[in-house]
Amino acid sequence: MSDTRDPVADLRRIAFLLERAHESTYRVRAFRTAAAALRGKDADELARMRKSGELVALRGVGEVTARCVAESLDGEEPVYLRRLEATEGVPLDTAAEQLRGALLGDLHSHTDASDGGSPLQEMVETAIALGHSYLVVTDHSPRLTVANGLSADRLRAQIAQVADLNTALGEHGSTFRVLTGIEVDILDDGALDQDPDLLEALDVVVASVHSKLRMPGDEMTERMLTAVANPHVDVLGHCTGRMVTGKRKRPESDFDAPRVFDACAEYGVAVEINSRPERLDPPKRLLRLAVEAGCDFSIDTDAHAPGQLDWLDFGCTRAVACGVPAERVRNTWEVSSLLSHRG
Repeated sequence: MSDTRDPVADLRRIAFLLERAHESTYRVRAFRTAAAALRGKDADELARMRKSGELVALRGVGEVTARCVAESLDGEEPVYLRRLEATEGVPLDTAAEQLRGALLGDLHSHTDASDGGSPLQEMVETAIALGHSYLVVTDHSPRLTVANGLSADRLRAQIAQVADLNTALGEHGSTFRVLTGIEVDILDDGALDQDPDLLEALDVVVASVHSKLRMPGDEMTERMLTAVANPHVDVLGHCTGRMVTGKRKRPESDFDAPRVFDACAEYGVAVEINSRPERLDPPKRLLRLAVEAGCDFSIDTDAHAPGQLDWLDFGCTRAVACGVPAERVRNTWEVSSLLSHRG
């Protein structure tokens, strides 16, 4: 067989790096437990167990740790380990600051047209003051009545308003661009809550689940897969729907994350790293899965007020901790690249 690495050493190294990064104890324990379960087994025995399926069935070894072992046996540094090693030796705050400096805009923001607290003009002026090159306005879609979601006619009016504002900015010599968008609800069957022709006309479409967050995992998975496969979707917003602070605390939705992230990579849908302190979505373990799946990302504030547009640091810190490559973060791209990617 080809040259191999030491799977046990790789698993122990991952556990060490996770622990150093103050990750959850259960995540560290998963890799240490897997390493202990495999200790004493040589490469040939592990290769046989991998082929027979015994490896993933071994007590203490899960799908993620088994994948790492398989990569080690193939002589490759496990992707999980490679992402962790990428940030070794670079202070987290320094790396996060570098990533923040590379961000050119924000792909998820709200105005008082839906449930935001300020008008479009004020949000744009704040984004300019923060040094952004662009801001995508993504007010809610009509079914989210509690958030005053935009009907088709109201969305058309906002598109015209954005065009007028861009004209005015250009007349004053500004190169800043306001981009049209929407945070469209993913309906129970995976359909999108807005006219397809309107979605096609927008610059960026963020699709998010806001209702029935506790539906069974298999149904939620199919719901999300259907949405991700929709050609109008550019970004999968706050994928777990969790709330981690405040009075609105709620657990993550149940869905098959590897399948959903694989679909995102296949269909070119970015996984949002939501910077809101009460969301911080996806959790780090899922963010790492999305990195391993080859997904693109967008680091967004989901701002509902001008001051919240400065929350990108929270998302950058999480992205760096999970080894997200800057070139796969779409809001490091120029406007022309964003729009050409949409086709």
